[in-house]
Amino acid sequence: MPAGPKAKISLTGTDPKKVDGVCQQIKTISERTGVHMAGPIPLPTKHMVVPVRKAPDGEGSNTWDRWEMRVHKRLIYLDPDERALRQLMRISVPDGVNIEIVLRT
Repeated sequence: MPAGPKAKISLTGTDPKKVDGVCQQIKTISERTGVHMAGPIPLPTKHMVVPVRKAPDGEGSNTWDRWEMRVHKRLIYLDPDERALRQLMRISVPDGVNIEIVLRT
């Protein structure tokens, strides 16, 4: 990656299809505006597991449910072009997807 100012976009969400859909929207914006884009870089998926007892009163055999939530992350680096960043602000982000834009020099 060449040195210089960059815009770092991090996407997190529980549904990988929604996260990849937002990545695709960012990719089309970068192609339309002619801005150099690096990514999306998939980061390791975070697994959050909660074991829960099935019987509410403690009677019976020890049976457990395991509830799991997976958090998927993607990183995208863009050149900080003003026109491209304005279009990024207008992207429709679905529920369950968080987007964070950080400008680095």
